[in-house]
Amino acid sequence: MKKENNIIIPEEVVMSKIYVIRNEKVMLDKDLAELYGVETRRLNEQVKRNCERFPADFMFRLTKTEFENLKSQIATSSWGGSRKLPYAFTEHSVLMLSSVLNSK
Repeated sequence: MKKENNIIIPEEVVMSKIYVIRNEKVMLDKDLAELYGVETRRLNEQVKRNCERFPADFMFRLTKTEFENLKSQIATSSWGGSRKLPYAFTEHSVLMLSSVLNSK
């Protein structure tokens, strides 16, 4: 019998990770990976393996300027030593990520 892990994430936590970039409501790969309980690297690998499911209007990579502006607005040092600019995922791609991450 498979035990299901039903974790409830408070709405405030999810809402705090939604940003408006390029006039789109998006979530960053780092935040989505944390919510899905996977490494950011794994999330991005699955996206690359399923690139046909993530067209340009579903996600985009932040520019250096966008990323710097976002970091200054949030005023946090929890970005770690990321070497690559993060991906931003729209609402549609967040739903698609769920199916991609839960498949084999």
